[in-house]
Amino acid sequence: MPNFYVYILYSHSIDTFYIGYTEDLIHRLSQHNEHVFSGSFTHRASDWEVYFSLGCKSKGQAHQIERHIKRNKSRKYLENLKHFPAIREKLLSKYAD
Repeated sequence: MPNFYVYILYSHSIDTFYIGYTEDLIHRLSQHNEHVFSGSFTHRASDWEVYFSLGCKSKGQAHQIERHIKRNKSRKYLENLKHFPAIREKLLSKYAD
């Protein structure tokens, strides 16, 4: 069972994505939608939903994969992450602890 998750949230109202990592995905989603993180990017909307998530073995692995996704961030890349399992496996392998 994964200890951490890299996640991509999507908001229909502002048509944008947010990328992060956490230990508790359900709780983190709730925090974003309830504006717990005042002044953060996700404060702009209240309709965030999980677009994609990836279970990781450690905080370090999750952080590295999050940074990788943010560096390569494009709508097409995010769509490919969701639709092509081979990309997910490559990320987990590349950033294995």
